[in-house]
Amino acid sequence: MTKKRVIEGIETWREHQSSYQANDFEMMYDDWIRDSFSRISPEVKQKFFSKLDGWLFHTHAFLQSSAFQNDARERILMVGRIFQSNVTHIEDMKQLDVNQLTYIADQQVARGRLYSFAQGGLTGTGGWLLLGIDFPLMTILNLRAVQLVGLTFGHEMNHPYEMMISFKVFHAAMLPKRLQEAAWDQLIEEIKLTQHPYVYEGEDQLTDETWFEQPMKQAFKSLFILVFKRKLFQGIPLISVAVGAYSNYQLTKQMTEFAMKFYQYRHLLMEKEV
Repeated sequence: MTKKRVIEGIETWREHQSSYQANDFEMMYDDWIRDSFSRISPEVKQKFFSKLDGWLFHTHAFLQSSAFQNDARERILMVGRIFQSNVTHIEDMKQLDVNQLTYIADQQVARGRLYSFAQGGLTGTGGWLLLGIDFPLMTILNLRAVQLVGLTFGHEMNHPYEMMISFKVFHAAMLPKRLQEAAWDQLIEEIKLTQHPYVYEGEDQLTDETWFEQPMKQAFKSLFILVFKRKLFQGIPLISVAVGAYSNYQLTKQMTEFAMKFYQYRHLLMEKEV
């Protein structure tokens, strides 16, 4: 893959985003969400979203201290040294060109999608414990997948600025497609205007009403699994397992695709290629 093809891939993806038209159901859902949240007092909403943001920050801290994440960092650096022998720290990955970084990131993305597929399949067995932890676990897996793409492109997630950017990429990637174009434009404007690459000076609120469509979809998926978990084939609820695996895989695919395009664009922007 040449650099030109990477740029063309980003442009094609952006055109697809721009041309997406919300259907009547999505517009009705937007109106329902806005109307529902308008009935809640601003203080209650602020407290709720603050707690949700706090949970994401705790999730980030857990990920960064886990052996699972440290092993992934070492794998990224090890593959990076195949292309550049002097790669010793995550920031050194920026020495690689966009094609090499995309190749390494693709390995992380493929592994993340496999984890989501397997986790969704297990959830599809219909166990109450697995259903109960499905969305929190999917949030952890997808945040990790987004941050591993960022690490691959040389951005250290322990730095406050990079941590916040990864959160905003995660938030934007989880939004419904009709809202992603505006979120993308906001992200690109933010990194272009950055004065201090280590200190985050932008808006620190992560979640809001627009973020709730995906949790609602996960709730409907859980309901579907409960309905079909008794439809067994040789003792296995194949329909609910297939729905759980496919749903979680598609979500991770959407999120990692957004993250990949963003970090590719950011790398090219640093090289003045876009």
